[in-house]
Amino acid sequence: MKKNLCVIFGGESPEHDISQKSVTSILNNLDKEKYNIYTIGITRDGRWYLYTGEYAAIEPGSWEKDTENLKPAFISPDSAQHGIVVLDGSACEVIHIDVIFPVLHGEYGEDGTIQGLFELSHIPYVGMGVLSSANGMDKTFSKLVFQSAGIPQAAWVVVTSSDSFSDRADEIEQKLGYPCFVKPARLGSSVGIGKAHNREELISALENAAKYDRRILVEEHIDGHEVECAVLGNADVQAATVGEIKPAVEYYDFDAKYNDDSTLLIIPAELPTETIEKIRQYSITAFKSLDGQGLSRVDFFVKHSDGSVILNEINTLPGFTNISMYPKLWSAVGLGYAELLDRLIELAEERVK
Repeated sequence: MKKNLCVIFGGESPEHDISQKSVTSILNNLDKEKYNIYTIGITRDGRWYLYTGEYAAIEPGSWEKDTENLKPAFISPDSAQHGIVVLDGSACEVIHIDVIFPVLHGEYGEDGTIQGLFELSHIPYVGMGVLSSANGMDKTFSKLVFQSAGIPQAAWVVVTSSDSFSDRADEIEQKLGYPCFVKPARLGSSVGIGKAHNREELISALENAAKYDRRILVEEHIDGHEVECAVLGNADVQAATVGEIKPAVEYYDFDAKYNDDSTLLIIPAELPTETIEKIRQYSITAFKSLDGQGLSRVDFFVKHSDGSVILNEINTLPGFTNISMYPKLWSAVGLGYAELLDRLIELAEERVK
């Protein structure tokens, strides 16, 4: 019997467009013989709709204008309803849902907010739980967790938007030096990130990051290979191989991730076997330290100077576009895209048993 699967995309985050790219790939690869697929699209201003139109309209964003295939809808927090509530004028329909697959990146989708709604609904869902998602999304809190787990990281300073950036610059220069990286604490896809080579660039990067988040993370620059590892599982956690990113630009920014065909993804990474194994083990440790469930992509640097491994960050709902590293890493070890989606849905169901 087919499962009723609700796939949610879009959202209010600056990563809205990436969600639309990811979900298009996922919808095109889900086995239609196994799932009755219901799609809920969330607009940039937070409106929820059951979308029944063509998948091809999602990535360019034109789905929002397809009024014939849009009905206001939401996931009911009432566990007895266990599904999507669809509004049609004065009428109301409830569609039973077996599993939810959130394809949402960033604020309200990856930070534990929507996971709380899923918990209230008692519907199994793909990905990490509320606390794991919240801690994983906030780079400042996840750093404290990883520090407790004994995983090497770059030195860092936390700044808030209410601080005097000029005053904090003195501390940053003394502790981190230049260049350094400035990041909003709770965004992904390199949105709002800046690289500072001097005080003027540092202040500018802090001001830009403050547009996206009240909390800002500043990290020392690590001169090394940029590598990523994919993690999958609940109690039994597995790590795929390691891939290396070679952007054609100075650092792996938003355009390099999603728009620049010159960025190279090397799978497996051209690193010593023992280094790859260390990264795989650190990835599992990082995932477990957050009480991870489902999936994550864990990002590292491997220093050019001595080959040491430095944890960068964890992504609890990584990109699933046709050029994204997470599905490519699993494909490289024999788990294809469609099979990976099946496994994630199975893990969601296993978690509540």
